[in-house]
Amino acid sequence: MTPVHFSFNSTFILGLMGLAFHRTHLLSALLCLEGMMLSLFIALTLWALQFESTAFLTSPLLLLAFSACEASAGLALLVATARTHGTDLLQNLNLLQC
Repeated sequence: MTPVHFSFNSTFILGLMGLAFHRTHLLSALLCLEGMMLSLFIALTLWALQFESTAFLTSPLLLLAFSACEASAGLALLVATARTHGTDLLQNLNLLQC
């Protein structure tokens, strides 16, 4: 495994571990998701450049567009949660209550 692949794999694993083990605030969970998506974007871009094919060059842009949509939806949920509950703590959110 090259150092470049190791760094992107470790970036994704660190984002996944942060999402799994450090879930106190909604903002930290959203930042971990964004870090994971950015590491996937860079890895997919490098993979497309290694094959030197024009067919694979659209997939990183598609992933980046979905990542932007995910970030905007997450920030909208963060604002809605902060307005209704007064905090972004994930422990205070109960999905079974209306």
